Amino acid sequence: EDILESKLIDTVLFNKKLLMGEKARINIECIECCGKHLYVGTNDCIIHHFLLEEVTSSKGKLSYLAQKLLHKYLGLKKPVAELRAASALERLIVLCDGVVFLVDMVTLETVPSAAGGGAKIRNVTGFCINENPVNGDPFCVEMGVLTSKRRTVQIYMIYEDRVQLVKEVSTPEQPCALSLDGYFLCLALATQYMILNYNTGSFQDLFPYNSEERRPIVKRIGREEFLLAAPGGLGMFANAEGVSQRAPVNWSERVICAAVCFPYVVALDESFITIHSMLDQQLKQTLSFRDGHILQDFEVYVLVPLPLERQIQDLLAGQRVEEALTLTEGAQRNIPKDRFQILHKRILQQVGFIQFGQLQFSEAREHFRKGQLDVRELISLYPLLLPASSSFTRCHPPLHEFADLNQLAQGDQEKVLHCKKFLIRYLEEVRSTEVVNGCREDVDTALLKLYAEQHHESLMELLTSDNSCLLADSIPWLEKHHNLLLLFFNWTVQYRLSVQRYLIFLLINLNVQLPAICCSSVHLLCLGKIENCQDLLLERATLHGKLEEHDKALQILVHELKDFQSAESFCLWASSCQDSTYRQKLFHLLLSYDMAAVDLLNRHGEVFDAAQVLRILPESWSLQLLCPFLNRAVRASMHACRMSQIGLGLAHSENLQLLHDRKKGCHLCHNTFSQPDVVCLPGPVPVHAHCVARRVRDSPTKRLLANSSNHT
Repeated sequence: EDILESKLIDTVLFNKKLLMGEKARINIECIECCGKHLYVGTNDCIIHHFLLEEVTSSKGKLSYLAQKLLHKYLGLKKPVAELRAASALERLIVLCDGVVFLVDMVTLETVPSAAGGGAKIRNVTGFCINENPVNGDPFCVEMGVLTSKRRTVQIYMIYEDRVQLVKEVSTPEQPCALSLDGYFLCLALATQYMILNYNTGSFQDLFPYNSEERRPIVKRIGREEFLLAAPGGLGMFANAEGVSQRAPVNWSERVICAAVCFPYVVALDESFITIHSMLDQQLKQTLSFRDGHILQDFEVYVLVPLPLERQIQDLLAGQRVEEALTLTEGAQRNIPKDRFQILHKRILQQVGFIQFGQLQFSEAREHFRKGQLDVRELISLYPLLLPASSSFTRCHPPLHEFADLNQLAQGDQEKVLHCKKFLIRYLEEVRSTEVVNGCREDVDTALLKLYAEQHHESLMELLTSDNSCLLADSIPWLEKHHNLLLLFFNWTVQYRLSVQRYLIFLLINLNVQLPAICCSSVHLLCLGKIENCQDLLLERATLHGKLEEHDKALQILVHELKDFQSAESFCLWASSCQDSTYRQKLFHLLLSYDMAAVDLLNRHGEVFDAAQVLRILPESWSLQLLCPFLNRAVRASMHACRMSQIGLGLAHSENLQLLHDRKKGCHLCHNTFSQPDVVCLPGPVPVHAHCVARRVRDSPTKRLLANSSNHT
């Protein structure tokens, strides 16, 4: 699959007249991008400032145009070796002729030293910016610096008009490359790589490397994790503890430099750009790119990451489901939680349909379940199963490429049968779960149609249980397949149906032509038929329960049948889909009937209101008998009391913390907060909203862009 696509920036950007003027030879030494602003450093000690503009053609192709804003000669004789943008300070950090100094991002003027402080660092061979700063000041940049004089690494704080040395750390050998994350320095020495904690001084040797044979590569790829060029053409990963938690990527022997575009590692050698995945270390893409360094034609390519969703969809289109899932789950920490959950569910559903089309039913069921699939997406593949009155429409964009089951099976009736059996099992699993909330009628009606068509033994059970089948769709389907009477006789032979099942069956069968009949009326008719039959007391109790006449049901079970265990089971069954208050009411009702109340209380003590139970029970009962129930009730009460005290304490602590934060004051004006309008800068650092607005209004960049042409 494609990971990156190359886009040529308009060659006017590097037209010889723009960069070279009358000079014979100009080389580009370094490039830095900050938003739409591009800065180019050349070997004649000039910085060029361009504004990039995205342009979409009539065919939807994206390209870039460049407008030159300014160029500035720095007054030195050496090339501009390195540029880094510090947008919060509106400064460029420039390395030229062994000196690091600050340049205004808008005017390209060198920033003069502040009174009492310097704005230059001398004898520098290289530097890096700390992307995970330890200082909470949002208007300060942390930087690690290599010097040519001593075997040390220096840590500086960069401000708008000065630099400040805060730490100097000795190293066993002269460092030649570095990267910085938090307190951790990853260094390439002359003969090896190492991790150094500049706060504690502790260090960890990694592996040997000869810097004279090959230029080392040290790249920060995430919090306390680095990418290193190892011998043998390997890209090695190392964390702050010196441990590699990922397998290496297999580069070529001639890798010049590398970059990270999560979850991919992009490497440049003499002929190619290669893209490897950090998740499975596989080569994903190769772009031909000869002479991958800046030469006299000055054409610059931009590698634009394809959106993550497009990469995943490309993998799914090739039915590479495991790679798609690995990429999705590996990107979780780089995507906002809400967006990831939506993306992850959709990918799981798509994977489920791919596996469904391959008859991998167990895998498909698992991904449908994890992806919380709207079950009607699956039912809609089966012609005529959804009720005519259903308002369901398929997801857009679609989750699969199938029109229906007929297209999927391509005339293979055995495949159709397997798919229908799978749907029966899946609907049986989900019909009592939250997945079918709001579409129970669609699910039960589809299940009835499948049962009837397959002459399934569960049809009678569905008809005689609490269901949401739509009679307008169900009755014609039952008539069409002529299976009710046959099914009844089969059940009679195999299971010796009770008289109650027989009567219910007759009632349903006799009323096939009555669309208005409903489940509750069937139960009432059945009660009328079996009211005087002592052998069917249990069935009577069940039907009373279906009508929510629980007092009558318990009266039969306790006083007529003397079946206390069934009475207890009845309460659990009748309250299975209800809240705790409903269950408590039922058990209190049973307690008023039940002579075996002690066992009931000790087995289901958590259901009862202890105070109300003590009012109901006779005073002559032994306290020893009720001891298990009372112990459990007292423990529950104490637990609830203590939890409420903990909650109150946490709320009080949070309130004190908020009051403390308000007293810290604004970081910009140092006044305390008297109003609730507070803005948090990165750090987080609280400031007044009006202070931030004033700073933005007075920004030199704001002033320049306000006076620039329409292209800016």
